[in-house]
Amino acid sequence: MALTESMMIALGSPIPDFQLPDTDGAFYSSDDFSDRPVLVMFICNHCPYVKHIAKELSALSRDFAQARIAMIAIQSNDVEEYPEDRPELMHAEKETRDYRFPYLFDESQQVAKDFQATCTPDFFLFDGDQRLVYRGRIDETQPTRIASGVYDSSGQEPHGRDLREAIKATLQGEPVNPQQFPSVGCNIKWKPE
Repeated sequence: MALTESMMIALGSPIPDFQLPDTDGAFYSSDDFSDRPVLVMFICNHCPYVKHIAKELSALSRDFAQARIAMIAIQSNDVEEYPEDRPELMHAEKETRDYRFPYLFDESQQVAKDFQATCTPDFFLFDGDQRLVYRGRIDETQPTRIASGVYDSSGQEPHGRDLREAIKATLQGEPVNPQQFPSVGCNIKWKPE
C-alpha cells in the first residue's frame, strides 16, 4: 500500500458530472443533487484507513439524515486486483456498516479521475451551487501501522470534527474554514493502462 495524500483541488471547483450504479442496481448522477449540498466520499472495503473511520461514516450518515445534504460514496478501485472491493461485497459492507448513503461503483475509474481523487478515503463537499467548499480529511486521526497489512486504531477514535464543521457551516450558509488538511490513506488502485 502506498500512503497517499489527497490532491486538494481548488476550492470553488464545480462538481464533475457522473452517473454510476449503486450496490442495489439504481443509478445516481450529479444532476440528482443539483438542489442541495452534496458530500462525495471516495472509499473502499479493504483500505485500513477507511476501516478506521467506518464507524464515523455511519454516524455521519445518521446524524445528517434529516439535513438538506446528500451523501454518496464511490468505490473506484480495480476489482480484478482487489476483489474484496467488488460490487457484491460493497453491498455487504454497506449493510454491515449501516451506511445510509448510496455506495456507487466507478468501474471505469473515470469519475475518480474527473474528481482528481487519489486516495481512500478522499472527501469532497460541494455547496448548494455545486461548488467545492471543502476537500481533505475527516479528522486528524489515523490508524497506526503495526506491520505490513496490520493496523491498530485503538486510542485514535475518529470524531469527524473537520468534516462535520464544514458540513454544518455549509448547511448554515456560512463560509467553510479555508484552513483544510489533506486526507491520507491508501492510493486508489488504478487499472493497468
